[in-house]
Amino acid sequence: MNYPIWEVHGIGLPWVVGIIAIFHVMISQFAVGGGLYLAVAERKAMKEGRKDWFPLLERHSKFFLILTGVYGTVSGVGIWFAIGLIQPEATSTLIYNFVFGWAIEWVFFLVELTSAIVYYYTWNRIPQALHLKVGWLYAAASVCTLVIINGILSFMLTPGATWLGAAGTGHESSYFWNAFFNPTYWPSLALRSLVCVSLAGVWALVSFSRLDVDEFGASRTQLIRWSTTWLAPAFILMPFMFVWYAAMVPASNKHLLELGMASIGSGSFTQVTRIALMSVMSTATIAGVAYLFAYKYPRDFSPSHATAILVLALAATGSTEYAREAIRKPFVIGSHMYSNSVRVRDVAHLNQVGYLTDSMWAPSGLDATQLDRGRAMFRGECMSCHTVDGYRSMRHFLEGRDFKSIGNILKMLHDYKPDSTYHNFMPPLVGTDEEILALQNYLLTLNATNAPGSVAHR
Repeated sequence: MNYPIWEVHGIGLPWVVGIIAIFHVMISQFAVGGGLYLAVAERKAMKEGRKDWFPLLERHSKFFLILTGVYGTVSGVGIWFAIGLIQPEATSTLIYNFVFGWAIEWVFFLVELTSAIVYYYTWNRIPQALHLKVGWLYAAASVCTLVIINGILSFMLTPGATWLGAAGTGHESSYFWNAFFNPTYWPSLALRSLVCVSLAGVWALVSFSRLDVDEFGASRTQLIRWSTTWLAPAFILMPFMFVWYAAMVPASNKHLLELGMASIGSGSFTQVTRIALMSVMSTATIAGVAYLFAYKYPRDFSPSHATAILVLALAATGSTEYAREAIRKPFVIGSHMYSNSVRVRDVAHLNQVGYLTDSMWAPSGLDATQLDRGRAMFRGECMSCHTVDGYRSMRHFLEGRDFKSIGNILKMLHDYKPDSTYHNFMPPLVGTDEEILALQNYLLTLNATNAPGSVAHR
């Protein structure tokens, strides 16, 4: 418990990041694919003599600049702010190991943002060939940001044996490239690239559907139909890329995916099952809607149709990102740091000296009661995933459980045996017997059947 705990009632800590991240991914990946879309579209218009496309592409570049440059940037800052408060230990680890990676990514981001502004404001003001080069500059810079950020995100699931072997020595940053090009780097990059291209098509449909049919006529129709084809690579290649990605995921994490898939036939719809079904079904529905409404009848394609596709894309993106986070359990950084910020190597030490012993944020002194220490244990070790009354409510989970029953659960989490029910989902409970007893008594007060403030003793 090296940092203070930010308590978010109701939705809890995970969904603060989740809500921001889902919308940010929808926009940030459009920033990559959309830049490529504009450059390819402008080159196609120049090569085929479709000058009537230019006014529409100029409008789309304005839509693109506002959405990615404003909303994408703000949500990106929001993620940094949120993870710094919610997972400061993990964020510190990422910065320490990838500080130069982040710095390079920010350089490319500045190039990306600047070239996007220049691209929009120089329509019809500089030679067309030069304008296209600005578009290609933006596309290249945005792809570079994806290449870098993908290495850091995939590291969180699979740091790799080399980096894990150096973890805790103080020389982790010396293995930057081993950590960056980790086991899931390439399949993850392939999957994200496909999503970027498909989102370029989705957002283009939203942008062009808003244009007046009578004013832009054939140009609008052509661009809507052409934009639909940008969704095709993802639908064709995504299953193969997913198989590649799944093959590189560690067996312990893969078990969470396999559990969900295996439970479909038996009718046991686990959380992972529902996530997988939502991702597959929403993606398949996008294909059907895009083909039937946008490709076959582009003239009649309306903003409401585009909004429906966008909502489906949001559902697909959200469920896929949720699944990516879910298979990382019980870690925030695979095999190195648990979701409650306890490092794997520190478990034995904390069990011996105590979880709260060296924490400046834990209650101490003569005024600190056992319930105060129990609440501090709950906030530090449980609140990264649970809340008292909201998302994954502990009060609901503990309903009807007595002191002994709660103690049995805590003992199972503390022993953390491989055959434990919670082993693949929850981190171990660390601390001395006195600290665990304090947590046990605090959890007892959350049970509605017990009087508030009641304390039991062994």
